[in-house]
Amino acid sequence: MSTITVDKQKCIGCGSCMAMYPELFKLGPDGKSEVISDDYAAHNYSKEDIVSVCPVNAISIKD
Repeated sequence: MSTITVDKQKCIGCGSCMAMYPELFKLGPDGKSEVISDDYAAHNYSKEDIVSVCPVNAISIKD
Protein backbone atom coordinates (compact mmCIF):
# COMPACT_ATOMS: atom_id res chain seq x y z
CA MET A 1 0.00 0.00 0.00
CA SER A 2 1.15 3.51 -0.77
CA THR A 3 1.96 6.06 1.91
CA ILE A 4 1.18 9.76 1.58
CA THR A 5 3.56 12.09 3.40
CA VAL A 6 3.47 15.84 4.03
CA ASP A 7 6.84 17.52 4.59
CA LYS A 8 6.04 19.91 7.46
CA GLN A 9 9.17 21.95 6.68
CA LYS A 10 7.82 22.76 3.21
CA CYS A 11 4.07 22.98 3.95
CA ILE A 12 2.74 26.53 4.07
CA GLY A 13 -0.78 25.57 5.18
CA CYS A 14 -2.45 26.97 2.07
CA GLY A 15 -5.21 24.35 2.15
CA SER A 16 -5.05 23.24 -1.49
CA CYS A 17 -4.76 19.57 -0.58
CA MET A 18 -7.57 19.79 1.96
CA ALA A 19 -9.85 21.58 -0.50
CA MET A 20 -9.27 19.07 -3.27
CA TYR A 21 -8.92 15.90 -1.19
CA PRO A 22 -10.80 16.32 2.11
CA GLU A 23 -10.91 12.54 2.58
CA LEU A 24 -7.10 12.44 2.67
CA PHE A 25 -5.95 15.64 4.40
CA LYS A 26 -6.91 17.86 7.33
CA LEU A 27 -5.51 20.97 8.96
CA GLY A 28 -3.35 20.08 11.94
CA PRO A 29 -2.99 22.07 15.17
CA ASP A 30 0.21 23.57 13.78
CA GLY A 31 -1.72 25.11 10.87
CA LYS A 32 -0.19 22.69 8.39
CA SER A 33 -1.62 19.76 6.46
CA GLU A 34 -1.85 16.29 8.00
CA VAL A 35 -2.63 13.02 6.26
CA ILE A 36 -5.78 11.33 7.56
CA SER A 37 -5.94 8.52 4.99
CA ASP A 38 -3.57 6.96 2.47
CA ASP A 39 -6.41 5.28 0.60
CA TYR A 40 -6.56 7.57 -2.44
CA ALA A 41 -7.37 4.65 -4.74
CA ALA A 42 -10.72 4.13 -2.99
CA HIS A 43 -11.72 7.61 -4.18
CA ASN A 44 -10.30 7.12 -7.68
CA TYR A 45 -7.68 9.85 -7.19
CA SER A 46 -4.40 9.61 -9.03
CA LYS A 47 -1.21 10.02 -7.06
CA GLU A 48 0.15 12.41 -9.70
CA ASP A 49 -2.83 14.74 -9.17
CA ILE A 50 -2.48 14.62 -5.39
CA VAL A 51 1.23 15.43 -5.48
CA SER A 52 0.79 18.23 -8.03
CA VAL A 53 -1.94 20.06 -6.04
CA CYS A 54 0.66 21.34 -3.56
CA PRO A 55 2.27 24.61 -4.69
CA VAL A 56 5.42 24.01 -2.63
CA ASN A 57 5.86 20.28 -3.39
CA ALA A 58 5.34 19.22 0.23
CA ILE A 59 3.32 16.09 -0.65
CA SER A 60 4.96 12.83 -1.63
CA ILE A 61 3.58 9.35 -2.17
CA LYS A 62 5.72 6.25 -1.76
CA ASP A 63 4.68 2.81 -3.01
